[in-house]
Amino acid sequence: MGCVAYAARDAFVLVDPLVEDWAALDDLVERQAKPVHVLVTILFHERSRAEAVDRYGAVETIPPGVEPIAFERAGETMFWLPEHGALVPGDRLLAFGAGGLRVCPDSWLAYLRNGLTGEELRADLRRLLELPVELVLVSHGAPVLAGGRAAIARALEA
Repeated sequence: MGCVAYAARDAFVLVDPLVEDWAALDDLVERQAKPVHVLVTILFHERSRAEAVDRYGAVETIPPGVEPIAFERAGETMFWLPEHGALVPGDRLLAFGAGGLRVCPDSWLAYLRNGLTGEELRADLRRLLELPVELVLVSHGAPVLAGGRAAIARALEA
């Protein structure tokens, strides 16, 4: 399981915090000397959110330099970091093989109880292809460190 720490211009952003070593994160937060923002992509990624908010006096608002991309029916908000061409998804895009991605299994959508199908999710995710994505910092598996847009396109065709 992954999480992302991003030093934006005026904020230090934690996306889906999952903290095992608080001392290391304390040091990183202190060195950044910026207000901390905590963002969550999907309900299941609350993980260390509450403790991070309490520990750092963090706010749960989206700072400049971070753009939310909501997929309401899919119960997820991905975050776009345009400065780095980086997309941060929660559970709807997963690592697959070396440098690849896949869309989450249909079974991962059942809890939504809104009838969303994998085919409908793929259609909705197609709007990601409008972005110049280079990196995809997934929560499950290895990140895509080059050619993110192409990896998304391949995942949507599968």
